[in-house]
Amino acid sequence: MAIVKETDMVIVGSGPGGATVARQLARSQAGLGVTLLERGRDWRRHPLYGTYPGGLLYADKHALLFTREGLNIIRPLMLGGATSMYCGCAARPLPWWRDKYNINLDAYADETIAELGIAPLSLAERGVASTRIAEAALELGMKWFPQDKFIWPGRARRFDCGAKCMLGCRCGAKWSAAEFVDEAVAEGCDVWTGAKVNAVLIQDGVATGVTGTVHGKRFTIYAPTVILAAGGIGTPRILQRSGLAQAGQGMTMDTTVMVYGHAPYKGIGQDPPMTWSYADDELSVLYSTLIDPWLMYPIIMALKGPAYPLTWRRWGRTLGVMIKLKDEISGEIERNGRIRKGLTANDRQRQAQAEKVAGNILRQAGCDPDTIFTAPLRGTHPSGTVRIGEMLTADLETEIKNLYVCDASVFPEALARPTVLTIISLAKRLSNHLIAQDSNPHS
Repeated sequence: MAIVKETDMVIVGSGPGGATVARQLARSQAGLGVTLLERGRDWRRHPLYGTYPGGLLYADKHALLFTREGLNIIRPLMLGGATSMYCGCAARPLPWWRDKYNINLDAYADETIAELGIAPLSLAERGVASTRIAEAALELGMKWFPQDKFIWPGRARRFDCGAKCMLGCRCGAKWSAAEFVDEAVAEGCDVWTGAKVNAVLIQDGVATGVTGTVHGKRFTIYAPTVILAAGGIGTPRILQRSGLAQAGQGMTMDTTVMVYGHAPYKGIGQDPPMTWSYADDELSVLYSTLIDPWLMYPIIMALKGPAYPLTWRRWGRTLGVMIKLKDEISGEIERNGRIRKGLTANDRQRQAQAEKVAGNILRQAGCDPDTIFTAPLRGTHPSGTVRIGEMLTADLETEIKNLYVCDASVFPEALARPTVLTIISLAKRLSNHLIAQDSNPHS
């Protein structure tokens, strides 16, 4: 028997966008009924959470999701979304949101920074090897900065953050959007895990709910307002199945590579990831300190060629400089679910320039020049697939009335920055709009 429910607001996806909207709506004084649907499960208390086997279990296609061009994408399917496997980095919304798109997110970002205590780790906690990379860059004229973090060592059971923390935080120091879900539940939000949404119900150009399956049973949820927050890949797929063919036409990825080198001292594998960064906005890249987790390293290196997994033996003395590229909008989410995305000619040219800079930093930090190489390309932030100004209004509404989108898919261009604080800010702004609309439905 199919499950049928009626509510005021239905939200699809529990990443930073969906979790924030759910919390803000549930905490409002509007008395709204809020239902949050998450395709994955809550892994936080499972013994495999934050382990290598766990990372393979809750990543889409067991971490073997690739574009047609071979670009690897790690996409967590679980409560908290991408914040379950991120580096815990925060960056304020860039000025172009206000200047180019007339969307002012500054107050929402300030509020979130104050509420969560977002700040860099202390100098001692940033890691000796990571700090040496930043010092080497300074010697070359690049002023790296301590990266703001959603990480608080003081609340950890035993703080031992390292590269492995990208698999999931076992010590409790790193914030995830699942914490906002917990707060939403405490305020009365109904959360369904294991719920896969097939399509949005649309009648006479107005959204009226969603359909899908939960634990093998079909469901229909009727709601006068629908918010899709299933991410840069999930959201356009749902929209395509709902009849919005333009969804997924073009995307960005903040395409990323790591440049590695062997140092004569302990590497950055035991340092928290991305504790130092540098933004080159002329080249449109972000540099940071990062290395693949120990057991993932040889798997990823195998994509580069048979000789590269052999560098695994020196993982403990490896330094890494991450390059996150502000890639151009290209490719698509195809109707069959496959992803087509690579680098444009301009992207490749800028990446090559950035790789030279990263190599110079590693040499300055003491790495053997003969050991420096670039790891395979990957996509870290699938975004820009349902863009503001093309498919969405500034209030994140689609051409379908009362159907909104709130995740990285709304980005009108790549950030080449950590995305989470920007998404939270967009979600708080949207929440205020929805609450105002509900209190004045005829406006």
